[in-house]
Amino acid sequence: MTLAELAFRNLDASPLDPVETWPYEGLVTAIERGFLSDWRRIAQAIRQAPWGSVARNIEAYAAYGEETEVAALLVETVRRARAAADQADRAQVRDSVRSAVARSGLPARRFAAEVGTSASRLSTYCAGTVQPSAAMVLRIERESRRLGAQSDPGAPDAGA
Repeated sequence: MTLAELAFRNLDASPLDPVETWPYEGLVTAIERGFLSDWRRIAQAIRQAPWGSVARNIEAYAAYGEETEVAALLVETVRRARAAADQADRAQVRDSVRSAVARSGLPARRFAAEVGTSASRLSTYCAGTVQPSAAMVLRIERESRRLGAQSDPGAPDAGA
């Protein structure tokens, strides 16, 4: 072991294991006595799963009031990772709504009426400025498949 290696004591885990498998105490050890390479691994685990166990454990550690620069940076990593994931999710919903309208084969105004909303509200969904409810997303997808199948009699859903 070199001087620049993290070591866990009294844990059934190794610092070489994936960060996601470390117990809370291993994460604390890495924050308090780790090195840049360890903190980078933690940050990568956070970015991969912004609401996962590593991110939640970072928040729990910070809640105890341990104000270290490393903890503050990791909390900021959680915040940024969640914001990026939320933005990506919103873009995916926007793209899904746009695709559904196109797949329906109807003009947007008529499609909006078919799903029970206004053309202006559907426009905000397509622009991504407003997020539709989960029920509306399901309705948009369902109506898009139904209407698309009506316009294409050979489509798999046509007889459904």
